[in-house]
Amino acid sequence: MAELPYILVLYYSRHGTTAALAQEIVRGVNQVDGMECRLRTVPEVSALTEQAEESIPDDGPLYCELDDLSQCAGLVVGSPTRFGNMAAPLKYFFDQTTALWLSGDLIDKPAGAFTSTSSMHGGQESTLLSMLLPLLHQGMVYAGIPYSEKSLHTTEFGGTPYGASHVAMDRQEGLTNDEKLLARALGERIAKLAKKLQ
Repeated sequence: MAELPYILVLYYSRHGTTAALAQEIVRGVNQVDGMECRLRTVPEVSALTEQAEESIPDDGPLYCELDDLSQCAGLVVGSPTRFGNMAAPLKYFFDQTTALWLSGDLIDKPAGAFTSTSSMHGGQESTLLSMLLPLLHQGMVYAGIPYSEKSLHTTEFGGTPYGASHVAMDRQEGLTNDEKLLARALGERIAKLAKKLQ
């Protein structure tokens, strides 16, 4: 039996909130029949900007390989905000994808992004845009969250038309209901687009 096409949910998370968003995106992808989800992360990097960890993590999802990326039907990528930009481990991973750019393996595949910030104006939208840049260079088709999603009108913390997001604001509760719904909506949208493009 042939394997189902999959959406790759690829993220880096330092304190767990970006990982929590990733889990909600997985739930959204899983709402679409005929599409699977593959969850992957990236290792930390050292101050010398080199991979600083073993090839298999102690727990959580596996580290992403280029094959995971090249064979996906769609991609949703996430990172915490680092001064309005994606975190270095994710940027380092994208810097290693020249072979995919040369082969054109990602051209015309749908992609989206998600992020987590510690403050309301901590750069969530610019971080989402920073993750958009390598996706555009790879020829992917970027999709955000449309305003037909009701939670985009009611959220008091995270969630933007650029992509899913979480705003911590020193709260201990974790993701809000609106943030969860918007992350699921993004996962479902990318999976539906990928299915249409198959």
